[in-house]
Formats: sequence, structure tokens, C-alpha cells
Amino acid sequence: MTSAPHSTSQGARDVTQAVILAGGQGSRLRPYTDDRPKPMVEIPGTGIPIIGHQLQWLAAEGVTDAVVSCGHLAEVLQDWLKSAELPLNVSTVVETEPLGRGGGLKFAARALPRPDEPWYATNGDIWTRFSLREMAAFHDERHATATLSLARPRIPWGVVETDKFGHVLDFIEAPPSPYLINAGVYVFSPEFTALLPDVGDHERTTFPRLAREQRLSGFPIPQGAYWRAIDTAKDLSEAAKELAALK
Repeated sequence: MTSAPHSTSQGARDVTQAVILAGGQGSRLRPYTDDRPKPMVEIPGTGIPIIGHQLQWLAAEGVTDAVVSCGHLAEVLQDWLKSAELPLNVSTVVETEPLGRGGGLKFAARALPRPDEPWYATNGDIWTRFSLREMAAFHDERHATATLSLARPRIPWGVVETDKFGHVLDFIEAPPSPYLINAGVYVFSPEFTALLPDVGDHERTTFPRLAREQRLSGFPIPQGAYWRAIDTAKDLSEAAKELAALK
């Protein structure tokens, strides 16, 4: 991953609230998601569901209040939140009908305890560790309305390196992608909520508008920081291997 120089801005506002989007069905993670929503799938070897790791991370980064947006099998997630020892205050909202990613984000943001303050958001299938405080400072320094994290994932196939004459020079297993992707973690200024659609996808509406107005920024996750989206059973097994390697 490519990193950019980051510094903590003097006078930057602390971000102490967050939204977790946890309403997806996780069809590619079946059979794990037959009886639970995707964020409730446990990372092998930890005994903790994905959302448990997320809440620990958010609390360690100074977040005191989180709103979890539920949908598919919401009661399973709500029951776990009631019984678990949580490191921060957590409330839930439930989408009774699909609102789309942007609509779901707006619906959950309206339940934040401090609507006049900035907030984080993360997709419910992201397992990562990097400094949210640095990301918030990056956002503040650029006077952005929204900032998205950027990751450089590994290509899932081996690639072949050749020279200009077509000679094979090397085989490289799962190299980093040449492209940055949206890593599913965000910082939003208070005014962002009103710009979201009531129903629909903010990545097709709000984000392009902010990009045209130069109010959208992208924070490269620092090199060496852990990031993985948990989409398939293979992602679970890979995450377990990576966790073991970090110990």
C-alpha cells in the first residue's frame, strides 16, 4: 500500500461517534450467514465476531458512541450486543425495508447522539487496524465534507512479469494491485448527513457531487496497517492465517 505523510492537525476536532452498516445478507459467506448477519460471523481463532473487532477498534480510537444499522437477521445481532461486554455505548436502528447504502447511512446517522459533530462510518464486513485519529486530522486539514479510506489490495492471482521482448522474467504470487480502492471506512463532517439520499447509493450520487466540488478526499491506509474485507469463506481463512502471523 502507498502511504502519504500524515500529521495530527492542531485544533482538529476529536471524532467520538460512528455508524456501522451491518444490514447486508452476506450471501457469499453462506453457510456461515444462514443463521446470522454477516458482521456476526466469527473470525476463526478469535471467538469474536467481525463487529466485535470493529467495536474494539473504534473504542481504542476514541469513539464513545456507535449506531449499528441492522437489517438481515437483526435480532441475532441485537441479542449479541445486549449480552456482550462492550467497550463503548452502542444503539441499533433497523431497516424495515431496503434503503440502499446511502439511504441506510442517512437513516443510521439520524440516530447519532451529536448530530452537529463529525462522525466515522464503516461497512460491517471490514476488519482493519489503522489510526482513525490520523484519518480525522487528514480530513480536517483538507476541509473536506467526506473522506474515504483507500487500500491497495492484493491481486488474488499470481502474475507473470515479462520484458519488452516477451521473455518471462519472474512469477509473482498475489502482488499488490496497481490501483487504490475504497476501503469502506469514512470520516464525515456534520453537514454530510443532509446530502445523503433517502433511498439509494451515495457512491453514485453524493460522492460524485462532492468530488466535482473538491469536497471529497481520500486517505491512503498507511503501509503495513492491516486491512481486509470479509466477503467469502476464503477471506475468513486468510484472515485467520494473517492473525496467526501477527502474533
